[in-house]
Amino acid sequence: MQLAVAHANVSIGGEVIIDYLDGSAAPAIDADLCIIGAGAAGIAIARHFIGTSITVCLIEGGGATGEEQSQALYEGLSIGTLPFDAGTSRMRVFGGSCNLWGGGCIPFGRHDLVARDWVPHSGWPIGYDELKPYYERAREYCQIDAHDFADGSFLAPLAHDPIAFDADKLINQVFARSPILFGKAYREQLDKAPNITVLLHANLLELCASANADTISHARIGTIDGRTGMVRAERYVLACGGIENARMLLLSNALMPTGLGNRHDLVGRYFMDHPCGSMGAIVTAAPERLTRPYDRNLGKGLAPAFPEIGLSQAFQKAQRILNGRVHPFAVEGPVPQGIRSLRDLRAALRPTEQDENALLEARLCAALRNAPATDDDMRERNANIAMLALRVGLGSPDIARAALQKLRRRPTVRSNRVELIGYFEQAPNPDSRITLAHERDPLGLPKVCADWRITALDRHTYRMAASVFGAELARVSGGSYQPAAWLSDDDNATAQVHTTAHHLGTTRMADDPRQGVVDRQCRVHGIDNLHIAGSSVFPTGGWAFPTFTVVALALRLADRLSAQIRTAALSEAI
Repeated sequence: MQLAVAHANVSIGGEVIIDYLDGSAAPAIDADLCIIGAGAAGIAIARHFIGTSITVCLIEGGGATGEEQSQALYEGLSIGTLPFDAGTSRMRVFGGSCNLWGGGCIPFGRHDLVARDWVPHSGWPIGYDELKPYYERAREYCQIDAHDFADGSFLAPLAHDPIAFDADKLINQVFARSPILFGKAYREQLDKAPNITVLLHANLLELCASANADTISHARIGTIDGRTGMVRAERYVLACGGIENARMLLLSNALMPTGLGNRHDLVGRYFMDHPCGSMGAIVTAAPERLTRPYDRNLGKGLAPAFPEIGLSQAFQKAQRILNGRVHPFAVEGPVPQGIRSLRDLRAALRPTEQDENALLEARLCAALRNAPATDDDMRERNANIAMLALRVGLGSPDIARAALQKLRRRPTVRSNRVELIGYFEQAPNPDSRITLAHERDPLGLPKVCADWRITALDRHTYRMAASVFGAELARVSGGSYQPAAWLSDDDNATAQVHTTAHHLGTTRMADDPRQGVVDRQCRVHGIDNLHIAGSSVFPTGGWAFPTFTVVALALRLADRLSAQIRTAALSEAI
């Protein structure tokens, strides 16, 4: 087990890493394990092998930081009933799309993993008890190990007590916020590990299989400037994300015209997300009663924890609906001129010079915004500093009143309206899918085509959830609920929901190859040495932020791969 590679050096943060764009890098690389994709899952698996005799090649199509040239490889088409932009809902960079994440971590609950008779195609082949020890290890990787957890929630101290609801309807589930970006946190460890080779700008072009397509022989890689090479390994892991995992299998079609692992036409199907949208608003004289307990700016410690308002299992079962949560956002009333001028001045004084990575991240974050737009978001800033300073002086009474309100821990701008943004589990639907488009990307590969759809069960869930969220939050705040107009009983009305960039289900897990692409060990059915890591293996998605479970499954897979590689090495030695 030995990796032979000529290192082409590029300086990153004072360390050295291989950039495949450098023509001096070896075109062919041998390793025990090849991991394609350096996001949360790929880095977790590679890190597991640091200090072992097992050689690992970790391949990343992007660079150390975001680049528009690499990001363009993620662009695709959308033909579904819901709009979907593949080019802005993920990031092609070392560290993956978690370079943009908010750090939210929460375990799935038992209820999320079992089959529900009202949810077609539901049920995981593994249960909560099997995931639990890997959740425990995922805490360390995500650097939130100060918090214990239980079935579907962390057990952590909160800045404010959440609202006590009727437990048969709504519950409070607590998530912890990871303080790290995986690419930054673990890049130095990977770079210094003698048995780990990290390739940047090395894009997977195709997984090449043996004659009977039951084993991967090598991964063909290439750069955007036309250089090609290969990685040969004993075992391979696709860890490219919920969309790209499916795309890579579909375009690896030299031997199997429909793509690898696709004997039963399942690759790319069951594409899910966590659709989100406005459920309407609560009008109340006490908006802080709803917003303060769930304010994510009020956490304590390095890895703070926050509650979210979710649907109880009893309510889901009684109403035969999917899982979901709601977050209350205060909607400011008219902003006094003094406060507006102070905000404009602060914005004008912020540094405006940004590099390509910062600009790309800002563009993607704007496209993925899930909170209500504010008045400040809609305004054009006046960059005349002197004029803004004068306006701030003239508005000093407004600013003084706002400061007093802040000392009293009250909103600085009056509000009587709280917008409810719902986030939902999506029903598994074989007609919601990822396919290949006729258009090609700069590497000459077919672009992705997203056909994102929701079902009658999804619509039923939105209506029933909005009703209970609205009624309960109005009750506890002494207010009234104004439902969003799109939540009418008209099934032909367009659902006003959009992506949260949680791409799930396209290589789903099942014991039966006629029901899933990978087995319970995340091995692709029918291919001995190919595994898949990431949320594409989720049969259902609950409402939970997926990263914590992605990491837990990746660590579980790393254990299995380690055992397989060592067993094979011992067999060869005998």
